[in-house]
Amino acid sequence: MEKKELLYEGKAKKVYATDDPGLLIVSYKDDATAFNGQKKGQIADKGVVNNIMSNIIFGLIEDAGVPTHLVRQLSDRETLVKRVSILPIEVIVRNVAAGSFSKRYGVEEGRPFARPVLEFSYKNDALGDPLINDDHILALGLATEGDLATVRRCAMEVNRLMKGFFLERGLRLIDFKIEFGLCEGAIILADEISPDTCRLWDVDTGEKMDKDRFRRDLGKVEETYQAVLARVRGAGGA
Repeated sequence: MEKKELLYEGKAKKVYATDDPGLLIVSYKDDATAFNGQKKGQIADKGVVNNIMSNIIFGLIEDAGVPTHLVRQLSDRETLVKRVSILPIEVIVRNVAAGSFSKRYGVEEGRPFARPVLEFSYKNDALGDPLINDDHILALGLATEGDLATVRRCAMEVNRLMKGFFLERGLRLIDFKIEFGLCEGAIILADEISPDTCRLWDVDTGEKMDKDRFRRDLGKVEETYQAVLARVRGAGGA
């Protein structure tokens, strides 16, 4: 598949056209950002970790019946994906209090929830990605009621699958962010699933094994990303 012109460059990825209008090539970068781009840096080989890990987990999710944008991995950093019109909504699923939830509601980090908490935020850096609810989404025309029902159902299934997947690898899935889009009229999972988009804590030690190591200057950032990938690959990963 031939890589053609650059269509888009974001904080973590570049997206290229191909000779097939329905397919794109995503190239993962080592750039790291936090706090809506206020903190910037580089994490060596982050792009490799995020690309490979995303593809392993997307494959698991696809096999379980949740459609995704994944077509096939092309290299350590590049993947062929379906062209998707991304919904301007970030979907956050929380199993344990942490991060902005703890700050917003004054809840200590580490407190488990009786049931998963699902949040939506409006993908808009200029506005600071504000939290929104179903009524806001419908009023702004960001998605239809049918789209939202599908997103909610798929997000909960993705959470169920990933909790088990990571637990088998000694990792506790605290929370994660995913994105969905429209492909030929159907809602499918897109973007990535990686230490950038998931909070993962070691089951035995509680050590943070995700982007919080960069956000909070905890050190051992590169080593932690590599360790997460090794766990993902080492127990049945590709």
